[in-house]
Amino acid sequence: MMNNMIAQLKEELSKMVESAKTIAEIEEVRVNALGKKGRITALMKGLGKLQGEERKEQGIALNSLKDEIKNLIDKQTAALKKQEMDNRLASEVLDITLSPRPQRTGHIHPISQVIEELVTIFADMGFQIAEGPDIEDDYHNFTALNFPIGHPAREMHDTFFMPEDKDEEGEEAKKLLRTHTSSVQIRYMKENKPPIRRISMGRTYRSDYDMTHTPMFHQIEGLVVDKSTHMGHLKGCLSDACKAFFEVDELPVRFRPSFFPFVEPGAEVDIGCSRKDGDFKIGAGDDWMEILGCGMIHPNVLKNCGVNPDEYQGFAFGMGIERMAMLKYGIPDLRTFFESDVRWLNYYGFDAYNRPNRATD
Repeated sequence: MMNNMIAQLKEELSKMVESAKTIAEIEEVRVNALGKKGRITALMKGLGKLQGEERKEQGIALNSLKDEIKNLIDKQTAALKKQEMDNRLASEVLDITLSPRPQRTGHIHPISQVIEELVTIFADMGFQIAEGPDIEDDYHNFTALNFPIGHPAREMHDTFFMPEDKDEEGEEAKKLLRTHTSSVQIRYMKENKPPIRRISMGRTYRSDYDMTHTPMFHQIEGLVVDKSTHMGHLKGCLSDACKAFFEVDELPVRFRPSFFPFVEPGAEVDIGCSRKDGDFKIGAGDDWMEILGCGMIHPNVLKNCGVNPDEYQGFAFGMGIERMAMLKYGIPDLRTFFESDVRWLNYYGFDAYNRPNRATD
């Protein structure tokens, strides 16, 4: 008699589970069957009135019924939740885009703008980008570049040295924040064979701070190594680059002899300008403005990088990106580049959609 009642209850509850069409309905079935006052729960409470084998037999049957109904409810609940989500996805539309707010239009930082301008100019000349680490060792930053022991640049007051560490062979290895991106050129020459035509750019670090110097600034440096490059190619490359960057067709360019440990001969490059009536203007004029350093790569540097100086030669140049931005866009104080003042960026920044792309001019 009890077994017939259990079978009948199973059939009834199964039909109720199958007919539930919402989460609320399936929850109602669960409470009706398995809740504290549920029908299966009530039957299990009556087991205490039974004796011996009958109690055992009915207990097994009711536990089996409880598990079956619970599994059916769980499956139906999962199916209904999935159906509910599918319906929401099909019917609900949520616009997650921000409405235009012209008062908060973003701007490209002058440093990023000038980097893209210079990269575009030199890319048109066949240069490709090389990259390297900000944390350097003494060899790549100084020794390989022909800086002699005792050179002022190696001193603590000019360079940010780090606590000494051991290299792979257990020797003392002096680490520092690179003082120029020339170390990238050393790494590239040691890992690649000529011909080479690369530019490298990034952050550099020197212990200095005033209107025209900051402890961290950006540089871009160029490197050409092959069998036929000479000083004339260097002058032509930089003259064309300066004219393109400053957008001046008639731009006088002057090369003055200067000393840098890693080039021979070395030169500083000046461009023509005018300061008439206190108004600074780049182009033909009665004055000069120094903007960068350059020269033919020193034979010792080529040797240090495994390049035969009797077979190959080349040139290198470097310029400060902030300085180029200050000259072109009339920014008077270098320190303002890093003060994170939104008002300054709104004034000197650039439209994010107006990117330099000389290749399509």
